[in-house]
Amino acid sequence: MSVDHQVFFQLQSKIMQGVVSSAGAIFLFGSTALAQVQTEVFLSDTLSQVTSVSQLSDVQPSDWAFQALQSLVERYGCIVGYPDQSFRGDRPLTRYEFAAGLNACLDRVNDLIASGTVNLATQEELATLQRLQEEFAAELATLRERVDSLEAGTAKLEANQFSTTTRLTGQTIFAVNGGGFDGDQIVDPAGNVITGDEPNITALYRVALDFNTSFTGADLLKLRIDVGSNGANDNAAGVLEPNFGSVLDYSVKPPSDGDFNIGRLYYNFQPVEDLSVSIGPNIRTTDYVDRNSYANLSFRDFSTLALVNNFILFPINGPSSGVAIDWNPGDGAFSIRALYAAADASNPGDERQPIQGTSSFTRVLYPNSLTNPQSLGDRGLFGATYQGTVEVEYAPSRNLALRLQYSGGEIFDNRFDVFGVNAEFQPIRGVAIFGRYGFGEYNNTAFGDVNPDYWMAGIAFPDLFKQGALGGLAAGQPFIEAEIGNATQTNFEAFYNFPVNDNIRITPTVQVITNAANQDENGTIITGTLRTVFSF
Repeated sequence: MSVDHQVFFQLQSKIMQGVVSSAGAIFLFGSTALAQVQTEVFLSDTLSQVTSVSQLSDVQPSDWAFQALQSLVERYGCIVGYPDQSFRGDRPLTRYEFAAGLNACLDRVNDLIASGTVNLATQEELATLQRLQEEFAAELATLRERVDSLEAGTAKLEANQFSTTTRLTGQTIFAVNGGGFDGDQIVDPAGNVITGDEPNITALYRVALDFNTSFTGADLLKLRIDVGSNGANDNAAGVLEPNFGSVLDYSVKPPSDGDFNIGRLYYNFQPVEDLSVSIGPNIRTTDYVDRNSYANLSFRDFSTLALVNNFILFPINGPSSGVAIDWNPGDGAFSIRALYAAADASNPGDERQPIQGTSSFTRVLYPNSLTNPQSLGDRGLFGATYQGTVEVEYAPSRNLALRLQYSGGEIFDNRFDVFGVNAEFQPIRGVAIFGRYGFGEYNNTAFGDVNPDYWMAGIAFPDLFKQGALGGLAAGQPFIEAEIGNATQTNFEAFYNFPVNDNIRITPTVQVITNAANQDENGTIITGTLRTVFSF
C-alpha cells in the first residue's frame, strides 16, 4: 500500500469516528430541501447546544471551508443537488448543512479510492479533509446522533405501523344455458309432475363484490354484496331436477332473483398461532369444510351442486350464523376444522315464514317445511335447525389429501347424523383423481327414518393444453335411498376451464342426468352451459 493510501485511510478512520453514517448523503447540498430538513430535524434540538459565536455563523461562499468543499465536489462528484445534476455553489449554508455535505464527500472519496476508480487523494487534499473534520467535529457528531435517532424511529414505525385498510375484489359470472329431456314429462321424488315442456335457453348471471377490511394486518372483516338471476329456475337442470343437487351451483349462490343481498358477513382472526377463527351473522358451511382442489368451486371447476360438495353432509348450505375454526398445528400435515351454523338465527320466534338456508333435499324429506312453518321448531341462534361439523385432514403433500368428516344436528327439530370422507391424489403431473363418500341418518322424515348414501368420483387434468387451465370428468349419485323413488339418480359432468388471461376464464360444461329424482320414468336430461367468469 502506498504512503498516500496509508495516510488517507488513517485520516478516514479518525474522521469516521465522528461522522454520521452514509445516510447523511441524503441531504441535498445547497438546495432548499436541505434547509427544510435542517429546520425540521436539527435546529430544534441543537441550537441549545451552541457554545460559541463561530457555531452560529453560516458558511459563506467566500469562506475557505466552502471553497475547499466545493473543490472536492467538483473533483469527486459527491453532491448532486439539482435535477439538472448541477452543483450551485453560490449560496450560504448553515454549519449543519455544510457538515452533511462534508460527510457525503468523505463517503464518496472513500468509496472511489477503495474501488480503485480514481487517482489517490493528494497530500494537500488529505490535509484539507482533516482540517474540515476538525472544524466541524461538533456538527458531525450531532448529525450522527440525530440520524441514528431518526433511523431508530423509522424502524419502529415500519415494524408497528398499520392503518385500517379496505380492499375491494369482485367476480362476475355470465352464462348461457340450455337443455332438454327424453320422454313426455319429468316428475319429482314423490311422483308429482314438474313439467312436460322443454326448458328454453337462458342467460344467467351472478355478481359478487367483496369488501375486505383489515384492522391489524392479520385479520379480516368480509362483507360480500351479491346479486344473481332467477335462482334455480334460470337453468335447465334446476328446472328439471331441483331436488337432488343437479342445479348449477352458482345459480343458487346467492339464492336471489335480481335483488342485492348480503352474501357474507363475518370476522376472521387468529387468537393464537396456527388457529384461525371466523365468526359472523352470515356465513356458509361449505366455505370451511369439504374442500377439494378439483371439485369444489363452481366458478372454477364443476358446476353441478352435488359434485362440488358432499350433498348429504350439508343440510344447511345457505345463509346461516355461527362460528368456524381451522387449526393447523405447526403448519404440519394435519388440520382440524369445526363449525357451528344455525339457520334463521336472526328470528327470535316468528314461525309464520319458512326457514331459509337449508338444502333442497330437506324439502323432500320434510315437505311441511314449506306448507306448515309452525311445525319447524324454535328459531334463533340456538333453535331447532342447526348443524355442527368436524373435519380432520391429513395432507402430507400438495399431491395428496384425505379428509374425514362428521355432521350432526337438527333439521326442523328432527335429528340427523352424517359421516363422510373426501380424498384427492395427483399421481403424475397433469392428472389427478378425487372423490367423496357419505352415509347418514335423517329421522322422522315423510318416508320414516332414512339412511341415504352419497358418492362422487372423477378425474381432473390440470394445465390441460394451457398453463392454468383445468379439465374434468365426474360422476356421482347424490341421494341413494330405497325409500325414495324406484331408482337412483346419477349425475355426470364434463368441463374445460380455459384462462383467457389472469382475470377472464371461459368454461363450456355438459351435464347428463339419468333417473332424475330417483324415478326411472324420467328420461335422460342433457344440458349445456357456456360460462364466463370475470375476476377483479
